[in-house]
Amino acid sequence: MMTPAEVDPTLSIALKIGSGFFWTAAYILIIRRGWKDRTYGMPLAALGANLAWEFIFSFVLPHQPPQLQVNRVWLLFDLGLLWQTLRFGRERQVHPWLRKNFYALLGAAVVGGFFAVYTITLEFSDWGGMYAAFGQNLMMSLLFIGLAINRENAQGQSLWIAAAKMIGTVLPSILFHLTYPRSPLLNFLFIAIFLADLLYLVLLRRRLLAAGMPTWRRA
Repeated sequence: MMTPAEVDPTLSIALKIGSGFFWTAAYILIIRRGWKDRTYGMPLAALGANLAWEFIFSFVLPHQPPQLQVNRVWLLFDLGLLWQTLRFGRERQVHPWLRKNFYALLGAAVVGGFFAVYTITLEFSDWGGMYAAFGQNLMMSLLFIGLAINRENAQGQSLWIAAAKMIGTVLPSILFHLTYPRSPLLNFLFIAIFLADLLYLVLLRRRLLAAGMPTWRRA
């Protein structure tokens, strides 16, 4: 691990709380939109990785406050997303093989996510979980682009979800850029995630307009 630079403690806490607020808002909006559309709004691999990260850094390698409390709030919402995926996920699969093996794939995503996050943490001695967090965030951003392209009528999605998710990642990106300004990997991840989130926002807006659906009035 590189030696971290000093960051103003007030700014650090503000960015962490801001990230917690916007990601919590994104989770709530995903669950709300999923119920309205009777679908699930979090891709399986992203859900597995999120559950793993929040669980590991809440109970296995717990963070310090206020991040610890944020992690546990996120974990509760992840469990809500998991329940929603169990409730609607199988019936939403078009391909017969995916429908037949949906629960096995979901289980593999959860177990695989745990070992991926935990082994990345051990490999990099990254007890704060930043490499796993931003790595899975890039994966999630790319998977959401897939949702915007593949799902009919933008089911389970909204521009408010896209915006909350993007801002919720920009804030910790600023914090960790200030902390590790010379990290090539982290700086690549910060930029790649932002561009992917921006592309998702644009694609989703175009999809909504093409379908004659409201954009920002659809929460």
